Amino acid sequence: MIVRALRTGMVAAALAVTMTAGATASAADLAGSSGVGDPYFPDSGNGGYNATHYDVALRFTPKDHRIAATVTMTARATQALRSFNLDFRGPEVVSVTVDGRRAEFARQDDELVITPASVLVEGAEFKAVVSYAGRPKARKNGTLGTYGWVRSRDGAVVLAEPDGAANWMPVNDHPSDKATYDFAITVPKRLKALANGEPLAPVAHGNLTTYHWRQSAPMASYLASVAIGKFEITYGRVGKITVITAVDPKFKKSLDDVHRRTVKALRWGRKAFGPYPFRTSGAVVDDPKLDYALETQDRPVYGGFVPNDDFIVHELAHQWFGNSVTVREWKDIWLNEGFATYAEWMWREHVSKKDSAAKTFNSYYRQPGTSPIFASPPGSPGREQMFGFPVYVRGAMTLHVLRKRVGDKKFSRILKTWAAEQAGGHGTTEQFTALAERISGKELDKLFDVWLYRKGKPKRGSW
Repeated sequence: MIVRALRTGMVAAALAVTMTAGATASAADLAGSSGVGDPYFPDSGNGGYNATHYDVALRFTPKDHRIAATVTMTARATQALRSFNLDFRGPEVVSVTVDGRRAEFARQDDELVITPASVLVEGAEFKAVVSYAGRPKARKNGTLGTYGWVRSRDGAVVLAEPDGAANWMPVNDHPSDKATYDFAITVPKRLKALANGEPLAPVAHGNLTTYHWRQSAPMASYLASVAIGKFEITYGRVGKITVITAVDPKFKKSLDDVHRRTVKALRWGRKAFGPYPFRTSGAVVDDPKLDYALETQDRPVYGGFVPNDDFIVHELAHQWFGNSVTVREWKDIWLNEGFATYAEWMWREHVSKKDSAAKTFNSYYRQPGTSPIFASPPGSPGREQMFGFPVYVRGAMTLHVLRKRVGDKKFSRILKTWAAEQAGGHGTTEQFTALAERISGKELDKLFDVWLYRKGKPKRGSW
């Protein structure tokens, strides 16, 4: 066995390459993969490292809708790296450094390929700094709609699920790699800027103001959000939770109402699902008419409409189910959407005894097998149906069937234990079903198989 140092004097500090039978490590062997191999988004995310923190410094110029930004990613190498990738389809890259040294870089499709000045050792922490400038764009998809960096009348708003974060920042864009974030957003003083987490003191300098936000809880990249505009903002508290609600001036008459109903739903959610997982909450209502809401971490964004109670409860429930407990692969998306939809049913039951979850379940179950809610199995819906009716409605129906099988007390315990045991991390369907069996003491394989994985309308008695 021969050990050869890649650089003289760096045997201990850099990579040692082992050669046997004349074989040598190729450049490809030392490159992080350009995707994590998710069944639905195989090119999203990147291999070879885990991101732990992002510092996002961004300056927005409304006149030409340009940004100038620098993103610093702190990460740990999970293998020796001669090169690694970031997902990025945003503006032109100006410069890249790794650990303070200039690095080579290239754009390949939706990837930013970075080659550091020296090989990164497995287990080493490193910092990659990417500076770029230009006009970020929205991502448009016939099934998923418009998302990413979306222009508003007076600024912009970011809604990035499932793969839109790479439209505006270089990132390891997959929910399996969560990180903390710091944002410094500089805008003309007539505008305001919001992001995830807690607000720090804004800093005024001339005709500009820099707004600082800190997300100290791990966050999937699709939940990272920035909102820039002439917002009307109000503040409140629920226990130690700071509630921040912001609305575009178009909706200023609804500010107090949205805030009040958000606070009310948050109080209920803490009783239904256990301790709220973050330090702040609230809502952002902006003017782009997107006809959907997104559970951006801490403060959901409502795209162009004033949300009713169902929307607010749904998006706040995601803070527990989806944001704190995050899917490892997109095929398990029912753990987000089925849970948030069932939260709506529970809320209606809470406010009106006449509108029980059982009544809602039965109204859907009476639909014929040809109904869209039975079009695909929610536990494996396929990429095109990952936000379809089965994931939301049949996913919620699955939880109601579970509730009836195990009883209200154990069902409540299952939800709260799931949120507590997986808090800040990830969860899979297999983990959830195992938890449900552990707490209930019942065999539930058939129930979950019928409701999550079999095609068509489940027949009574089949589970």
